[in-house]
Amino acid sequence: MDRVLALDGKGNALTAFLPVMRVPGVPDDAPMPAALAVVWCGRHLLLVFDRFRRQWELPGGRIDPGETPRQAAVRELHEESGLHLPALTLAGYARFRLTGPPRDEYAAIYTAHVATRHDDFTPNQEISAVHWWDTDAPPPDGSQIIDTTLALLTRLGRQPNG
Repeated sequence: MDRVLALDGKGNALTAFLPVMRVPGVPDDAPMPAALAVVWCGRHLLLVFDRFRRQWELPGGRIDPGETPRQAAVRELHEESGLHLPALTLAGYARFRLTGPPRDEYAAIYTAHVATRHDDFTPNQEISAVHWWDTDAPPPDGSQIIDTTLALLTRLGRQPNG
């Protein structure tokens, strides 16, 4: 799992994507404090613009105490995009090597497919905009490369070269 699948400008790395059908259970060799939502409408991927990090990224965030990873993904997706999808499907687990402070951790990755692009969004303190990225084109300027790589891996449903 030391292979780097994507590396951002701060040195944070995506080191593995473990599809749920290929792992016997929840990985426990590092903490899993976060959950992310990968929402597709055809070939378009939902991205949100984080005001603080100044980048396009997947909706998601910390798992609150007493919350399941799925509940966190549903909550974060709604808070960050206005989209409410309680039936998110577990796609797998992403392993990260992060730099500030140095640590390894996982995020639970959930997916959904919607029939129409949801554009009814009201900016909030954290997220200033949503964007449906046409994945046949390059990612929008300012995209978090780790998130866009991870989203494409979930669509493939596999670890690259694996």
